Amino acid sequence: MARKLTSVLFGISALVLAGCNSGEPGTQPPPPPAVEVAQVSSGATTLWRSFTGRVAAPETVELRPRVSGYINKVSFAEGALVKQGDVLFTIDPRPYQASERAALADLARARSDLSFSEKQSGRARQLLDSKAISREEYDRRIAARDSARATLSAAEAALENAQLNLQYTDVKAPISGRVSRALVTRGNLANADNTLLTTLVSVDPMYVYFESDEQTFANGRTLLNKGKKPAVRIGLAGEQGYPHSGEVDFIDNRLNSHTGTIQFRAVVKNDDGIFKPGQFARVEMPIEEVAHAVLINSKAVLTDQDRRYVYIVNDSNLTERRPVVAGPRQGELVVIRSGLKPGEKIVVNGLQKIYFPGMPVIPEMVAMQKQIKTTHAAGQ
Repeated sequence: MARKLTSVLFGISALVLAGCNSGEPGTQPPPPPAVEVAQVSSGATTLWRSFTGRVAAPETVELRPRVSGYINKVSFAEGALVKQGDVLFTIDPRPYQASERAALADLARARSDLSFSEKQSGRARQLLDSKAISREEYDRRIAARDSARATLSAAEAALENAQLNLQYTDVKAPISGRVSRALVTRGNLANADNTLLTTLVSVDPMYVYFESDEQTFANGRTLLNKGKKPAVRIGLAGEQGYPHSGEVDFIDNRLNSHTGTIQFRAVVKNDDGIFKPGQFARVEMPIEEVAHAVLINSKAVLTDQDRRYVYIVNDSNLTERRPVVAGPRQGELVVIRSGLKPGEKIVVNGLQKIYFPGMPVIPEMVAMQKQIKTTHAAGQ
């Protein structure tokens, strides 16, 4: 038993001596960690804000026939581009051709009646002067002439109407654009002003509608009023960034009291047909101009509950925790409203190596990001 106790005490003593020897001179502490730092700078910047919008066609037509009849022919490929004036449907024209011939006959008869009445009224004037006919008979012939003139006008109108109805048997595209599928096919009856034949939408340019909250609109009102058509950038689902450019051509005249938003409309070219009505779109619009904006890499901003802060490196290469007030994001950068001054150095990479404020580090200078005068905002 005494031998076992002696062995345990000997082991404890060895451990204690080993711990004491670790603090001997010659044992070096680990060097400070290397971190990447960037210098804070400022400059004139236009802040942009992102919105979600919906693509819409400037012109949308529900194509319905103006005359009734059976469809003889469908003259378009479904989903194809058509030009204004192209014949899309043909209604059986034979009943309307017959109506035109009847109207032509009525017109010829009316002209003949008018010619006879004018001759009668002319002779009546001479006979009245020689007192060969009564005044009553003269008035009767003048009335017959005027009635024949009215009948001729009615016959001309009837012919014009018949010719219009005959023209309407060719259902033409009222606008240029992309046509949908044929909802009525050959052999089916189409009722005038009732049967929907197909739909047609214009394709170039396109509209993008989006809504801004009241505060953003108020902040950007001065900037928006500088030009009649502020520039915007637009991106679609599956696209990186905002590759399309457009311009705002309409701002609603009042805010929506239910949502607290105001509607904007942007016009964008659609030469390649990539925009389709009903698509969602991402829209960036300028909202503010800042003369001296401080922008830093967003990866440098840390969060402690609802407070944001960064680590700066002083002239002694010691870290300091600095609270900041962050504004909108600008791509990979973020606007700092307060807390930093140009020329200060902040840690942008290697933050996980900093365990406490005041920790020494080895700074390695890197570029914050290539600064440009106009940058993109992704929201507050």
